[in-house]
Amino acid sequence: MPLHRIFIAVDIRDKQVLANLAKYIREIVSTGADVKPVEDENLHITIRFIGEVDDQVVSRVCDVVKSLRHQVFLVHVSGVGAFPSVERPRVVWAGVLEGSSELTKIHDFYEEKLRKLGVQPDREEYIPHVTLARVRSSRGISELVRLIKASTGIDFGSFTADRVVLKESFLTPRGPVYKDVCEVELLK
Repeated sequence: MPLHRIFIAVDIRDKQVLANLAKYIREIVSTGADVKPVEDENLHITIRFIGEVDDQVVSRVCDVVKSLRHQVFLVHVSGVGAFPSVERPRVVWAGVLEGSSELTKIHDFYEEKLRKLGVQPDREEYIPHVTLARVRSSRGISELVRLIKASTGIDFGSFTADRVVLKESFLTPRGPVYKDVCEVELLK
């Protein structure tokens, strides 16, 4: 039985926010650092990465995703940081200013439901963010660190989160390709 690599996310569908993030990703690339930028069409806020599961689990997770009852809310994307730290970046991200508490509540709702399905709990504390690039090596890192430090106050704009989506990720030589599996519309 084939396995499906799945995660729960909020898509960023506002064209201006996407354009602002894409412009900043080009700045990251222009530092000369050895990074793998996230493709524009793949920008999203992960709520919960689940991993590789079989068809049956995908179906049950879809039921869990659809069980959410939450109001639409505003997400304000602002600031730039890195995991595990700005000095030693492995993942460069844009932060979530407004909407962070709502995203965390949704994460916690799903975390509890997924645990009941036998999905291993998240090992890390949930920090809402938009992944912009992954650092592959230390080549050119000092310029990247300089850019991140200069970008802590950058404002990418706001959008209304109006749905939560279960996505499947297909890993290809050019990078991941995402397909929506199911979704739940948030209450207006």
